[in-house]
Order: sequence, then structure tokens, then C-alpha cells
Amino acid sequence: MTFGEQPAYLRVAGDLRKKIVDGLLPPHTRLPSQARIREEYGVSDTVALEARKVLMAEGLVEGRSGSGTYVRERPVPRSVARSGFRPDGGATPFRQEQADAAARGTWESSSEQTVASGAIAERLGIRPGDRVMCTKYLFRESGEPLMLSTSWEPIAVTGRTPVMLPEEGPLGGMGVVERMAAIDVIVDNVTEEVGARPGLAEELLALGGVPGHVVLVVQRTFYASGRPVETADLVIPADRYRVSYHLPVR
Repeated sequence: MTFGEQPAYLRVAGDLRKKIVDGLLPPHTRLPSQARIREEYGVSDTVALEARKVLMAEGLVEGRSGSGTYVRERPVPRSVARSGFRPDGGATPFRQEQADAAARGTWESSSEQTVASGAIAERLGIRPGDRVMCTKYLFRESGEPLMLSTSWEPIAVTGRTPVMLPEEGPLGGMGVVERMAAIDVIVDNVTEEVGARPGLAEELLALGGVPGHVVLVVQRTFYASGRPVETADLVIPADRYRVSYHLPVR
């Protein structure tokens, strides 16, 4: 193989991908069989199999038990709007994470005290093993899973206060900014870092994704006078959503 030449299985996968994107193989159409690919492209069974694996890993096709491999429906990506920590129209966990005022959604959550891992301790500026309140959320829009969130707050900040449990008490179900303000902790800054990785099996199960699918991960941290008071990982299915930032020009 000369420099720059693609392996045969990638060339075959690329041609099949183009047919899917161009509509020559529309959704729910059965993908050509391994034998058909071998004959049409003049390749070995191994190359045909690897080409099909590439399309499956990309989420373009799916296997159906006892039936074959079919082209998947391609969802039209929707937007998850991010606009900082001061949402308009209500300080709820959903509105904090989806700033589009037209979006309406619900959430499920559970909280428990645990100890900070090394990575979380570094993000919160505390020591590994310090107590934190960990809250896990599943957000839905129109009943469809939208994102997962895992949040950590130092017990040293919220312990023995009315806001120690994010979803309980007088400010249960409010956003981080409002809850912290109730205990005289004024959030004045937020940072977000966006990355991508293959989704974990349990994440994709909750989000309705296919094994191997990529997820977007937003690592978000709230600060009060330079001190981290909450950090969270938001996990969003990359095949169905785009993260859109609306930031003021100062």
C-alpha cells in the first residue's frame, strides 16, 4: 500500500457511507450482504466484514437479530443551548442546563454523600477523600432523554445548611446559583470545557444510544470568589444534539 492509499475496507466503507448519505440506501434499507459486498467490490470476506463493522461503529447501520444489517434512521440534530450560569425564565436544573427558553423538560435525580476521587477533588480544590454531595440527573425533553449530569458539591460548603440536598428543602429543584446565594455564597463565575468520547454502556442505555456511539461531555464548574463550589459532568448524545453557546460580548 503506497503512502496516502486507504486500506480496502475503508474504501468500501466510504462508498457505502456515501450511498447512505446520498439516499441511495435510505433508512430501514437492508445493507448489502457480506457476499454481495465481496462480489460487487471484488474484495475478500474479511474486507467486507470490516467495512460493515466500520459503518456499524459510526452508527450508520444497525444489526437486527436474525434479519440482517439495516440503515439507521438519521436524526436531525437539535440544540442544547448554553448561555452561562444565569438562565432566563426560571432557575431550575433543567433551565440551568438547557438555556433555550422554548425548550420544556423534566428531570429525575438522586443524591448521596460520598468521598471525592482525586480528579473531583482537584476540580473542587479539596483533598481526595473529602466528603461531597453527589447528585445524578437524567434530563428529558418531550419525554426523550436529553442529557445526563453528575454533580459534586463540597460538604464543607453546603453541609448542615438547608441546601445540602439539591432536590430537597426550601430551595429544592432550584439552580446552583440560587441555592448558593441562600447560604451567602455568591457565584460569580463559571467555566465549561467540552470534549467527546465513546459513551459508556450505562450512559448509552439511559440515553437510548447504540453501543459505540460518541457522547459530548461538558465539564462545568461554578466558582464563588475563585473558590469552586460545584462541578459537574454533562453527557449529551452527539448523534442527536449539538451544544450551542450564546455568550454576551463585553
